[in-house]
Amino acid sequence: MAEIVLGIAASHGSSTFAPSSTWDFYAARDRRKPYYDEMLAKARPAMAKEASPEKMEEKFQAGQRAQAQLDEIVTRTSPDVIVVFGDDQHEQFHDDNMPMFCVYRGASMARGERRRQRDEWKAEAGGAPPLWAPDRVFEGAPELAEHLIARLVEAGIDVACSNELKTDVGLGHAFTHVAENMPSIGERAMLPFMVNTYYPPNQPTAARAYTLGQAVRAAIEEWDSDQRVAVMASGGLSHQRIDEELDRAVLDAMERKQPDVLRAIPGTQLQGGTSEILNWITVSGAMEPMTMSVVDYVPAYRTPAGTGLAMGFAYWTRA
Repeated sequence: MAEIVLGIAASHGSSTFAPSSTWDFYAARDRRKPYYDEMLAKARPAMAKEASPEKMEEKFQAGQRAQAQLDEIVTRTSPDVIVVFGDDQHEQFHDDNMPMFCVYRGASMARGERRRQRDEWKAEAGGAPPLWAPDRVFEGAPELAEHLIARLVEAGIDVACSNELKTDVGLGHAFTHVAENMPSIGERAMLPFMVNTYYPPNQPTAARAYTLGQAVRAAIEEWDSDQRVAVMASGGLSHQRIDEELDRAVLDAMERKQPDVLRAIPGTQLQGGTSEILNWITVSGAMEPMTMSVVDYVPAYRTPAGTGLAMGFAYWTRA
């Protein structure tokens, strides 16, 4: 039977791949948000220092070190396939069809022309330069995907499935970013498991995400294969309005193996980019028998108002 050998969780936002010298590109967007002035008025005076060029560079380097450590752990553990839970942000799905969960069962995955053009535009505008070859193709995991779909349906979890990606978009950012930032992931077969964390009204609850993770673990362990499987959460932690209290409470509950705390997190706290915490909760359910270790938590502020992206990096192994 297949064996789950590793769990991983990593942020995939701009702070993880964009050099700190380009963070002003994202800070300018923050300043246009309707809540920015209110946040600035309430911000601690020390927040201005947190958003200084020196601090931003320090935090960027911390994220780079954390990703390198996770990359080394994946290389050392050497899984054959990685199931990646990531949110789709109007890449494959829109309001005309927005599944809560979707398993990709195709044999390969490429990046589409529209995403490549957007990356080039961001680079020209002062954002992050593309990290990948424009014709990059990733290997899928169709056999595991078919098995997961069947077992999840039997477990009472309804999942959509797809074996094609929109050619103009290709594989979504939740999957390409972690694969490119950590080469050991991109070199292995990947099963994208798309979760609608962003868009009401059918976002999964925290309790549903944890239950999904448990069901995925059971299904993988029933897979008649000698494959070594890793499970990964892509995204998080709190976005735009960094909430260190929430982030630290989530990490603490995962380290202490407190599923009741994770299941009880209200949906009102998991909106926008912060909703990607649901991917972490899913992997926490899948890795329930194992022990979590936090590599680093980096609240990457980029404006004096306290906006930015809180980066988190962690892994699960057998104690």
